[in-house]
Amino acid sequence: MKDLTIILFERIGLLLVIAFVLTRTPGFKRLLDRNFNIGMTMVHAIVFGIFAIASTITGIVIDQTHVLHVDFIIFPVEDHQLIVSTSLVAVVIAGLLGGPVVGLGAGLIAGVHLIFLGGIGGLANGFVNPLTGLLAGLTARFFSNERVISPLKALFIGVFPPVLQMQLLLIFYTDAYDIVRVVDWVGLPLVLSNSVAIAIFTAMIGIVLKEQENEAALATKQGLTIAEEAIPYLKQDGSEGMAQGIADLLYDRLDLAAVSVTNHHEVLAHKGIGNHHQTEKRIRSKLAKEAIATKTMKVTYTKDELECPEANCPLQAAIMIPISKRDDEAGLIIFYFRKPQHISPVEITMAEGLGQFITNQLTMLHAEKLKMHMRDTELRNLQAQINPHFLFNTLQLIATLFREDAEKARHLTLKLAGFMRFNLRLVQKSLVELEKECEHVEAYTAIIQARFADRLTIHFERPEDLSDIYIPPSTIQPLVENCVNHGLHHKAKHGRIDIVVTVEASTVFILVRDNGDGFAEHILKDAGHKPLSKDKSGGIGIYNVNQRLISLLGESAKLTIQNLPAGGSEVYFQIPRLNQMERKAIP
Repeated sequence: MKDLTIILFERIGLLLVIAFVLTRTPGFKRLLDRNFNIGMTMVHAIVFGIFAIASTITGIVIDQTHVLHVDFIIFPVEDHQLIVSTSLVAVVIAGLLGGPVVGLGAGLIAGVHLIFLGGIGGLANGFVNPLTGLLAGLTARFFSNERVISPLKALFIGVFPPVLQMQLLLIFYTDAYDIVRVVDWVGLPLVLSNSVAIAIFTAMIGIVLKEQENEAALATKQGLTIAEEAIPYLKQDGSEGMAQGIADLLYDRLDLAAVSVTNHHEVLAHKGIGNHHQTEKRIRSKLAKEAIATKTMKVTYTKDELECPEANCPLQAAIMIPISKRDDEAGLIIFYFRKPQHISPVEITMAEGLGQFITNQLTMLHAEKLKMHMRDTELRNLQAQINPHFLFNTLQLIATLFREDAEKARHLTLKLAGFMRFNLRLVQKSLVELEKECEHVEAYTAIIQARFADRLTIHFERPEDLSDIYIPPSTIQPLVENCVNHGLHHKAKHGRIDIVVTVEASTVFILVRDNGDGFAEHILKDAGHKPLSKDKSGGIGIYNVNQRLISLLGESAKLTIQNLPAGGSEVYFQIPRLNQMERKAIP
């Protein structure tokens, strides 16, 4: 018994070394993905069935005198000889990993081989293998929440198949020579060797699965890093420049044979082997066109589906990843591989995530560009909406003053020119110096003060030094204009407007207050959030200012509007003091 046990463990050690080498191959790792369609089920059954046959070939033959024959079992054995093997190890693993169907299939392959080899145990061995595979598969359903069963549980489960085998030997061969002594001799070595081998095999599979998880985590991290590095290229306006930058980046960061970036009809950039894909710009592959049309990722493992016109093209497989920035504009990033075996689930998962991230980035950047265009349009509208009555009344005032006070008329003319010049430049920048904004407000208030000198007083408090402070253009003046046109509309005298600019270490606080009628209570909650109509005390200017502050500087810069207990209202906001990098980041 001792010699038999040692020899079985030696043979199992050899098989486990082979199994370990197999677990290092990409093909075996793909078997663990549990993609159990009909084709993969057959592949699983055949692979584990072959492994069971290898276990049988490396088994041991004993005869009536308990003499061990340790040669490889290739040909059928004599009728008085018994084959002792560890084929049940592979069958049990097949059932635990693949379920009843895979276990039964592997057991049938191993069983037919054992029946072919013959001997005293041929029929029992041939029957116990498919039965064990079926039972192992049913047992695995109790552990369905585990991707692979733990080695300790496998050690316990591995005890039962050899016991079942011994029972079948006793049932099928009651008339044979002293079968009880044979079972007594081989039973314990088989139980020990099989259970230990199954436990070690499941531990190996657990290690492989852990490696796959680590690979997926690293691929995810790598994908996020690549996506961040791709942002500068995605911001480029030229399609070909963006495509070439993306292709270079992906080829340098990933282990690919080649990368192509396309729009909806032609190749924009190609990096790697197969330069003819760049020369032949038109997209030929029906699969690629389908990926663009349906915006779903496609994977091809055959060269024929690539439809490459070059007969000797070294690229034989590809992952086609759709990217788009709006519904009517789509393209592809194509990962090319030399062999179909080079495409693993990790590559597919990373490609899918990378494509989704790039699509999201393109969509977001496109939305930002639309927002910029909307902002420019809004500012142009604001520029065009300069109240013609304000301009006409100011010019009429200047004409009158030329007869009464030429110096004051000249002063107001310069203020009006500065006011108009500032409005003409609104669309050129997202941010302007606070000093320029204050000059714009002072020009406006000087004109208003001259027009309503008998009924309105404007106080403007501001620090002397406003250098290196930036603000969205035409932010303060519309708030003052709202006070004049609406807050003080019914005030015949003693009207007052206070404009206060306070500069702190990291923020700038700006307040505009009047002592007029204030906002009607039913519209106060909507002021700044909705463009109010003229019959609701204006609100277009306040709304535009609030939206521009939020879009450029964030929610913290929004307007706060409230009525004052003593009458009138105040509007205030605060903006951060931006450094140079933060200013450049604002479009």
